[in-house]
Amino acid sequence: MLQLRPWPSLDGANLDWLKAKHHFAVSAEGNPQHTALGDLVVWNDDEIAPGTGFPMHGHRDMEIVTYVREGVLEHQDTLGSRGQITAGNVQAFSAGRGIRHSEYNPGNSPLRLFQIWIRSTQRGIEPKWASKPFPKAERAGRLVPLASGFPDDGEAVPINANARVLGALLQAGQTIAYTISRTRYAYLVVAKGAVRVNGMHVEERDGIAISEEENIEITATQDCEFILVDAG
Repeated sequence: MLQLRPWPSLDGANLDWLKAKHHFAVSAEGNPQHTALGDLVVWNDDEIAPGTGFPMHGHRDMEIVTYVREGVLEHQDTLGSRGQITAGNVQAFSAGRGIRHSEYNPGNSPLRLFQIWIRSTQRGIEPKWASKPFPKAERAGRLVPLASGFPDDGEAVPINANARVLGALLQAGQTIAYTISRTRYAYLVVAKGAVRVNGMHVEERDGIAISEEENIEITATQDCEFILVDAG
């Protein structure tokens, strides 16, 4: 089953410093059709103005993966971790028994990112943070695990979840396939360009929820960049 979630149908917020769209309803007032998919509960598309960001705040028992689309993200947390994540790169942290962190845009241009929340497999674990670059050349024409709860996913940033976050870049006309159990869920968002997913057209910044499908065929109708989450 495929459910298209077009950009105009997404809930969001429009503040002086933050423009946000929510692929999943984050409150009771949200779009009731945009429910969670298994352990995948949040996917926010955020634009953060220069010199602004989220001040120190806390999380527990959640895996939070951030994919930077444009600009630079500066992260700092109560573990003493600090880093700058540039476009195309990923940060992930296990909030575990509790972590506080801040996220800022230190640059002179807008910061655009996807932030993805996935339920943790184990509660109350030691919190941790990590980041990693993923050069675009490595993702050209193929899906690459960026963050994963499966040890076999090699160089992916490890997370404490029954899920993986994958990324790919395709040229117009290219097709890649992905196999998933019918008992799992997938969600795909196009960061740039446009694709067809099992024949359904998905524009830039749209999302598509996928369930009860074993084979996913993704064809680029334009040069594109997209992120796919496979979750239990």
